[in-house]
Amino acid sequence: MKKQERAVRDGVGDAVFSRIASGQKMSSERFNDCVAEMAVEAGFNHYLFAEFPRGDRSGFASNYLASNWPQELIDLYEEVDLFYCSKLVSALKTTAMPVFCDKAPFESAAANQGNDRLTAHFRGHGLKDTFAFALHDMHLRHFIFAFSGERVRLAREEAMQQVFRAMEFLDLFAQQNPVEQPMENLSSREIECLRWSAAGNSFDTRARLNSRRGKTFGTGLCAQRPFC
Repeated sequence: MKKQERAVRDGVGDAVFSRIASGQKMSSERFNDCVAEMAVEAGFNHYLFAEFPRGDRSGFASNYLASNWPQELIDLYEEVDLFYCSKLVSALKTTAMPVFCDKAPFESAAANQGNDRLTAHFRGHGLKDTFAFALHDMHLRHFIFAFSGERVRLAREEAMQQVFRAMEFLDLFAQQNPVEQPMENLSSREIECLRWSAAGNSFDTRARLNSRRGKTFGTGLCAQRPFC
């Protein structure tokens, strides 16, 4: 086994970072192996698969799904809380294309927030160059794929192949991890009543406009929807 491939596999064995619930068709080990294979074939030592940070969940630990980063690097990166404002995430917000970063991609994008300690840790563990891209699944969830190591910029065909492999993987992941759907949907009349109420109007006023009793609107909706 090549030294580079062994490094990636060893990382998977030492620390499996996954939020996949037990009972899924794809085991967490196989899940990590799939992303690890993508890293190996592209010539990288480390990988990160994470949800795109957003306002209500911006921390690193709450977004990563799979990685073979060393645990001390995981802990440090969560502590400094820079994932949501990193150069990498900032770059992915401005383009739909893959990006290649060779200058501290996981540091803050702010010019006055350099972190020599953080840069030293990433480089010390071999995360010097990073190829990354963002994809949406069929449920419109937003994800980041980032592959790091020491290699030159990927050629166009290499980048296309890596993105397509990620799309295949993400399609399977999304099928096995569907978005929870509400048990039932509101009818168009119920939505209209809720909008009317939210606007500060009373059911009595609405009833007069429709030549019906206010109780018809008030109790008719509330009897079916306990939260009204």
